[in-house]
Amino acid sequence: MRKMSGNTGRNAGIDLLRGLSIVLVVIHHVALRIPLAKTGLADVLPAPLIRALNWNGQNAVTMFFVISGFLITGTTIRRWSGITRVDPVAFFFRRAARIMPCLIVLVAILSLLDLLHVPDYTIEHKEQTPGRAVLSALTMHLNWYEAQTGYLPGGWDVLWSLSIEEMFYFVFPFACLAAAVFPRLLTVACAVLALSLPLLLRALSDAPDIWQDKAYLPGMSAIAMGVCAALVAERMSPARGRTLRAPVGACGAVSLAFCLADHHALYLALGDCVALLMTVSVAALLLAFDQGWGAGLTGWGTGWLRSFGRMSYEVYLTHMFIVFPVVALFHATGGALQWGWLWFIPVLALSWCLGRLVDRLLSQPADRWLLSRTRASRRAMA
Repeated sequence: MRKMSGNTGRNAGIDLLRGLSIVLVVIHHVALRIPLAKTGLADVLPAPLIRALNWNGQNAVTMFFVISGFLITGTTIRRWSGITRVDPVAFFFRRAARIMPCLIVLVAILSLLDLLHVPDYTIEHKEQTPGRAVLSALTMHLNWYEAQTGYLPGGWDVLWSLSIEEMFYFVFPFACLAAAVFPRLLTVACAVLALSLPLLLRALSDAPDIWQDKAYLPGMSAIAMGVCAALVAERMSPARGRTLRAPVGACGAVSLAFCLADHHALYLALGDCVALLMTVSVAALLLAFDQGWGAGLTGWGTGWLRSFGRMSYEVYLTHMFIVFPVVALFHATGGALQWGWLWFIPVLALSWCLGRLVDRLLSQPADRWLLSRTRASRRAMA
């Protein structure tokens, strides 16, 4: 697998794709409260584009899942010189160093806001308690908890996808070690899980709406598609990669654009297979980007979007702290829907700023400190 973007060690195309995902999530959460179709922007932009901006939050999370599977697999291959040599303890610690500092601080702040009965942050459902919300957030089952009791406030609700990713992190290193004994196990298992997405969605058709959107297996299926793409990239020769990256990337870009532009129309034609088409499209783009396609993206004025991608985790966890007050201010100033689209701009800008602040002051220092501590502990034990 390869990396791009000069000396930064990052892949510009993958950062761009991840940035698009987080921006779509933020826009969706604002659009649920200020519908773009009712603003003046609907008089200027085509209806499919308005729908794409308004309703692609769930699809954007699916994109995140595919990207996550691809990046974690590629990083594992590079760090341990092969998928079967992973050290589960080191893997878990690295994932915890990345995830837990922000998660613990977020849960603490949300708990305090609930205790103070701050509007939009107070848990009011009779079957929910702050203690159970904290427990579910820290033990990989907030998605299941919401399916059983109803939606939590927005700041808590975003953690449902993290429960699925954490479950993947828990299973992944053991699946890698099993592949050392059964060489094709990981590849076959991930391929079967990835391709079964339409069947999994169909099996959930009679389940409660929340569980249809947030069940473990469909999310794990999207992650498995990313794992498959990373395994293909690892086996691909440089010559073949150069030959295939342009057609694969172009096909992925076009099909993903169709999936995002008019998901509803595609769903009417393809049913649940449209979800599989989208995960395959994202996997194709990741594979092409990894092989060097789109290297010129850094010069196309995409820096702002790629910067969202670099801080996607921080922006994802914290953006509701921006969405709620900005929407409240919108209503306090009269809530004129004609100009409602203008309020999306400060939400995106302030979400970026807050994500940047959290990244600089919390994520990076905590990650460095935790990793330095574990290295010191290992040296002391040696």
